[in-house]
Amino acid sequence: MTTKSSASTKKSSYIEQYQPVRSILISQPKPEDKSPYYELEQKFKLKIDWRPFIQVENLTEKEFRRNRLNLGDFKCVIFSSKGAVDNFFRLAEETRSRISQDTRYFCLTETIANYLQKFILYRKRKVFVGKRVAEDLAHYFQKYKSEKYLLPCSNLGSTEIVQYLDKIGIDHTDVVMYKTVSSDLSDLSDVYYDVLVFFSPQGIESLFENFPDFAQNNTRIAIFGNATSKAAEDKGLYINIKAPTTEAPSMTKALEDYINVSNKVAK
Repeated sequence: MTTKSSASTKKSSYIEQYQPVRSILISQPKPEDKSPYYELEQKFKLKIDWRPFIQVENLTEKEFRRNRLNLGDFKCVIFSSKGAVDNFFRLAEETRSRISQDTRYFCLTETIANYLQKFILYRKRKVFVGKRVAEDLAHYFQKYKSEKYLLPCSNLGSTEIVQYLDKIGIDHTDVVMYKTVSSDLSDLSDVYYDVLVFFSPQGIESLFENFPDFAQNNTRIAIFGNATSKAAEDKGLYINIKAPTTEAPSMTKALEDYINVSNKVAK
């Protein structure tokens, strides 16, 4: 990925200067439904492209069986992503595990809970929903504290959830069901964007795995979340746009606020 410079150092000597924003690359899949990014694109006459910087590879049945686990033995399952839902039910089918109708599902967000409806008769199961983090489900964890919980996760683990479950004394087993790996971005080697948008530390890692000599120069970096911010700073990137904040709870709001200033100042 070019940054209009032949500089090869990872560390950036970038100094904040407002420059016009005309193009944005978002390191995620393009939304299928209506998205506020489309409104942002029209409002500022931007070019917004979408490209996943990471991808998911399913664990094979053979790989999973090495865990010597029967998914049907767990009465409580914690889902932290749609990928976890997909792979839990996929592996349950492939290993012929019988999932009881009385299984309780603890979903970190409403989006994940709604996604469950692809796999279960929602009203006949017990589904508990949080707003974003494991702490949101504290009441339900305490209510079923004597149960054994299963936490499907990727090869990257679910550190924050595991730490919280350990803290409150929940008996849990976290098991890898899928792998998150860097995408091949070699076709972007000669492409320039004014803004790169990242939502996970893995996206930052993928950037440097694909382009070890990436130099920021005039590229603006937009970051969502503290963990992603730390990953960017560890790589020597200058963060121009941050979310969530009190003023900008979403990435689209953070981008809009920045562009309002940058495109005005740059005129």
